[in-house]
Amino acid sequence: MHYLWIFLGGGLGSMARFALSQYLPPAQGWPWGTLAANLAACFLLGLFGAYFEQKGGPLAYKLLLATGFCGGFSTFSTFGQELFQLLRAQAHAMALGYLLASVILGVLAMAVGYYSLAKGF
Repeated sequence: MHYLWIFLGGGLGSMARFALSQYLPPAQGWPWGTLAANLAACFLLGLFGAYFEQKGGPLAYKLLLATGFCGGFSTFSTFGQELFQLLRAQAHAMALGYLLASVILGVLAMAVGYYSLAKGF
């Protein structure tokens, strides 16, 4: 049954990521949709992590929301592909900016999600 929750959450997360990438297409080579999806997934994973740490809850909810939805919504492979394409296009400054923005802002988004619930904002 655990796999069903992951499957459902992953499908919903993937559809949400696709919708976001359609709403935020790349502009001047910058992959806005992927960055937004990954940052939002980090925020949500931080939020869910704080919630389940404080309140507990059924494993099914954790699998559906954290493993499934956030896993399907975020995309490391697309991030890697887009970063590689920027490097191949000799857009080194943009590639470095994308790399740093993704990693640094991702960790910050995770922390904001976690502490916004953990501290009761």
